[in-house]
Amino acid sequence: MDTINWQDVSVGLGFSLLIGVLVAQIAARTIRIVLLAVSGNDKDTSFRDPIQRRPIQIMRAIIFFITLILVGPPVLEALGVQLSYGIPLDEATAWLFEGSLRVALIAILAYFSIRMASLSVSHFEKVVTERRRYSTEKDEFSQRLHTIGGLIKNAVNVLVVSAAALMILQEVGVNIAPLLTAAGIGGLAIGFGAQNLVRDVISGFFLILEDQIHVGDVVSVDNTSGLVESVKLRTIVLRDLSGTVHVIPNGSITTLSNMTKEFSFYVMDVGVAYKEDTDHVAHVLEKVGNDLQSDDSFGPHILAPLEILGVNDFADSAVNIKIRIKTLPLKQWMIGRELRRRIKKAFDAEGIEIPFPHTSIYFGEASGPLLTKEFNEEELKRLASLKAEKPRARKSQTHISTAGDVGESGDGV
Repeated sequence: MDTINWQDVSVGLGFSLLIGVLVAQIAARTIRIVLLAVSGNDKDTSFRDPIQRRPIQIMRAIIFFITLILVGPPVLEALGVQLSYGIPLDEATAWLFEGSLRVALIAILAYFSIRMASLSVSHFEKVVTERRRYSTEKDEFSQRLHTIGGLIKNAVNVLVVSAAALMILQEVGVNIAPLLTAAGIGGLAIGFGAQNLVRDVISGFFLILEDQIHVGDVVSVDNTSGLVESVKLRTIVLRDLSGTVHVIPNGSITTLSNMTKEFSFYVMDVGVAYKEDTDHVAHVLEKVGNDLQSDDSFGPHILAPLEILGVNDFADSAVNIKIRIKTLPLKQWMIGRELRRRIKKAFDAEGIEIPFPHTSIYFGEASGPLLTKEFNEEELKRLASLKAEKPRARKSQTHISTAGDVGESGDGV
């Protein structure tokens, strides 16, 4: 057994480490220069941010270890250290000039693909957000874009890293066919086991992408109404008027109604008596709407004058006139309550009757009167005498009617 010369081993390892550090530093500097040229930024201070600096550190570490693994055994062999493992010098040299270049090219292309996708998504978010500079929903829109951008970045990262890893493994001589088979079987098993999860995530992605709802809207989802508190990839969270929180999976949504999308309408039927002039009523309603719109407190929430849509129905005791008013989102109920209050006061001032359901009660002759006040003894005696006289009157009328019938019958005979 040959004795190991530890001095040669130390020199070889030190030289290999030095080469690895130099190559890693040169590669990191090259990547930084290329990124600065691509992004159009002349200042190198942007890479002090951990988010910008971390990818370069990762690439530096990967290049260092790859270089150390590739250079270490040949250097030790060149110094006369015989290794029972590792790559022979001739094979390492051949692979260094052939396979290593392909591996490095794959890694660099993968990194730049990820970086370009990230920069493109960030630039797109910035441009689109700046175009909505004067929009009242700019913060919400920016948050939605950021969410979608993060999803796109993660998807690109997973795809590019997976493809690059498989290509690099193939270059170093690993048979990737079993890996692809295992990945396919695993993906199929996960797909069957997580069907609902995948459906919820896909539905949530398009829900956010199409801007169907966002936080702060009032929506109705499959007969469940409430204020949207959060919109996630898998679920949306609603809180109703009583404070109850409803968590609804995105994949289970079949019908979604947004009551506060861009603007809202408050619609109501105003019932008036049949005797009222509908033209006069419409004129009063129009005046109420104009006064409400000119109000300093309520006017800024109204987007259009009050609309008199006309006579909508002939009800049992009222003529219904349909009206509506256009408001900012979430303000229709506040405007509607104030509108009802002002209509009531205006109708009272104009003498316009607002009918209400009522019932007339009829008591027959056999029914006694309803006493609504206290009677003294004399009045009670008079009521009792009147009640006693009624049967006598009925008997006399019956006797006369019977005698008349008999007389007529005798004349006929």
